[in-house]
Amino acid sequence: MSKSSHKHKVAVFDIDGTIFRSSLQRELIMALVRYDVFPAIVKKELEQNYFSWVNRHGSYEDYIMQVVRSYEKRIAGVSVEDVRRVAQIVIGQQKSRVYTYTRELIEKLRPTHRLVAISGSPIEIVQEFNAFYKFDVAYGMVFQTHDGRYTGEVLEVPIRDKRAVLARYLKEQGLKLAGSVGVGDGESDAPFLEAVARPICFNPNRNLYKIAKRKGWDIVVERKDVIYEL
Repeated sequence: MSKSSHKHKVAVFDIDGTIFRSSLQRELIMALVRYDVFPAIVKKELEQNYFSWVNRHGSYEDYIMQVVRSYEKRIAGVSVEDVRRVAQIVIGQQKSRVYTYTRELIEKLRPTHRLVAISGSPIEIVQEFNAFYKFDVAYGMVFQTHDGRYTGEVLEVPIRDKRAVLARYLKEQGLKLAGSVGVGDGESDAPFLEAVARPICFNPNRNLYKIAKRKGWDIVVERKDVIYEL
């Protein structure tokens, strides 16, 4: 019997911007361009939203949605082996690019909770990330494959309903939400944060911050080498 089977509490984490100090999909798509798996024009497609965000004229969410659209547009026909190879390189280089608060919280909860990660990034890079952080289960976006290549069809998008993903896991494992913890940074995390016993909004965006203030959830901010609660 595995050690995790003795744990009856669950801790649910978003990854992008919550554990990882960037977006896994953003780092993957840029590397796919760098290693000539995706065409160079992809970088150009992202520039307007990127500079709009860094210059504080646009939102990070708009930029990431453009990353998602560009990835979905280019993935059809690409070799699965190439994506996995590049994902491995990215995580090999950036696996330590994580927040101190959530890294330490993961280790604090590991002895008592089953650790669940739910990401909107492609499953290939989520799995590489999880090879180092060892969640009991990690969910990511799944694209259909045929004969070693992607067809372009999306099969699973966990970010659309993270609460449903959590509910399915609980049912499969015969677990309840008593003593559960949830950590997220955006409004797509709000549904599963509402479900858990202890919701933590970590570096929340404006929309999640408003929800957290209204509902009285914990808000934690990590800035440079300082971690503080609001």
